[in-house]
Amino acid sequence: MPNTPGPQLQRRLGVLNATTINMSNMVGIGPFITIPLILATLMGPQAYLAWLVGTIIALADGMVVAELGAALPASGGTYVFLREGFGPRRWGRMLAFLFVWQVLFAAPLEIATGNIGLVYYLKVFWPAMTDLQMKLAAAGIGVFLIFALYRRIADIAKIMLGLWIVMLITTGWVIVSGVWNFNAGLAFDLPADAFKIDLGFIQGLGQGTAQVLYLFLGYYQVCYLGAEIKNPGRTIPRAVAFSILGVTVIDVAISFGFIGVIPWREAIGSQFLGATFVEVIYGAWAGNLLAAMVVVTAFGSIFALLLGYSRVPYAAAKDGVFFRWLGELHPTMEFPHRSLVLIGCGCVAASFLSLVDVIKALMAARILVQFIGHTVALFLIRAHRKDIERPFKMWLYPLPALVSLVGYTYVFLSLGAKFILFGIGTLALGAVVFLVAAKQQGEWPFGRAEN
Repeated sequence: MPNTPGPQLQRRLGVLNATTINMSNMVGIGPFITIPLILATLMGPQAYLAWLVGTIIALADGMVVAELGAALPASGGTYVFLREGFGPRRWGRMLAFLFVWQVLFAAPLEIATGNIGLVYYLKVFWPAMTDLQMKLAAAGIGVFLIFALYRRIADIAKIMLGLWIVMLITTGWVIVSGVWNFNAGLAFDLPADAFKIDLGFIQGLGQGTAQVLYLFLGYYQVCYLGAEIKNPGRTIPRAVAFSILGVTVIDVAISFGFIGVIPWREAIGSQFLGATFVEVIYGAWAGNLLAAMVVVTAFGSIFALLLGYSRVPYAAAKDGVFFRWLGELHPTMEFPHRSLVLIGCGCVAASFLSLVDVIKALMAARILVQFIGHTVALFLIRAHRKDIERPFKMWLYPLPALVSLVGYTYVFLSLGAKFILFGIGTLALGAVVFLVAAKQQGEWPFGRAEN
């Protein structure tokens, strides 16, 4: 009998779907919980200089991602970029494994930030919640998320469109309210020596930029779904560009709107700043309504995150680089259900950690192998892989790639010793696991050394 092909991923997502998935992922709960953290890095509005630095880095890296995603539109995103850039038989195999290994740490941490932030806004309705109850609630959201994503991609695209609309209404209300009630005296109430340049300022700016880049995380999400994107050479670059520019406008407007209504010294200590912001302007009813809308927006973000990340271990397993058991699609609904459950369970566990440490650990885990790694991969593909067609080519090459490389390195070195060691340590452990497995399987660097 002829071989019957199993279920396959289908190209069903257009520019609108891809952009909504990216933006829902990127906005989500982020600006509603991180503005106090950004302000605290330099103790004042001067910390918003991080928006300029972070936006430049994100736009530069977005050009890298757009070129790679258009050239290599397959499930896995950065996994595929590293594999092809460094060579699928040698270093590319190892770095692709390390990226998937890093996803097992970073993806649950990133999703957990949304779970934790969502519960912050639930506390508006249940102010008596204890810390333990908040952690249990965040973990429970992670469990519900797994069940919510257990369905076909076409159905998920419709859900994401609805959640995206709620996100736009939520952020639109905050932005319009902020512009209408903006007080420049509050927003630019700079402390003495606000721009005194010393080592503390440089490190604080780097940590603030890390928080800003955390808010941008997700502009590459469409690349994880590359095998499900229609006309990827055109769709992926547009989705990346639209989402970065759109989120910049939204988040910067929200950031200044908050401190143009609430003094920054008060804003620094708030867990649900968005609800407090509209309550000051309109009253308690508005605080409750905004909190409810932020909860929906946050769910849209974590929904998009788990959707994209579940494709990464699946793609690696299909290539034989990661655990083969994960390389299976659901027999009837055609999605990587085992990978989904694995990442989802990790996010449940990470929901018991603190928000500040989760964000720093997340950035430390991602920067080395993902952002620095895929930028180096682009240089290598440009130099040595003439067989790879590039439907989109970044403007002003190699300047954006160099800005991304230097910028992310600066942010990584600003995170502090504990988190730098965490980032390096997780990669070192992953390298040991890879080498042990390669030794047992007789693979490179111990066995076959194909070109």
